[in-house]
Amino acid sequence: MTAPLIPALFFLVSALALGRRVDVYAALCDGGREGLALVGRILPGLVLLLTAVELLRASGALEALTRLLSPAAARLGIPPETLPLLLVRPLSGSAALAVGADLMAVHGPDSPVGRTAAIMLGSTETTFYTVSVYFSAAGIRKSRYAVPAALAADLTGFAAAALFARIL
Repeated sequence: MTAPLIPALFFLVSALALGRRVDVYAALCDGGREGLALVGRILPGLVLLLTAVELLRASGALEALTRLLSPAAARLGIPPETLPLLLVRPLSGSAALAVGADLMAVHGPDSPVGRTAAIMLGSTETTFYTVSVYFSAAGIRKSRYAVPAALAADLTGFAAAALFARIL
């Protein structure tokens, strides 16, 4: 059903461009040029984030933070096993998916830890990745209250995930 949609959309856009006498090739080249400039602005922040995540994992800092925060997480009702996910999720979506997959492989997807991890993955955001990409694209240099507010929303999402995993 959706297979004819793409060619139809392509021909519709082409017909509209011809009707308005738009130089489609020049427009595509301009769009490509703007896209490459955007990549040039975004790439340094992404490289920094990916490097930071790998340094956290390789240095053992992630495990040390997990041990340090376990008592507080237990008091909040968050399974301590999910702390690596809680620490990595704001930085990197792919690292968070890897941690979530490990949690589900070890504890099972239907376990309280697996359910909590699944809800956490679906209800929180890769805050620093999102801020670096969107703020870089928009040319914003100072994030002011955006990062603390987003991290507070992430923490709320993590706590709510643990609560709903227990309730449901």
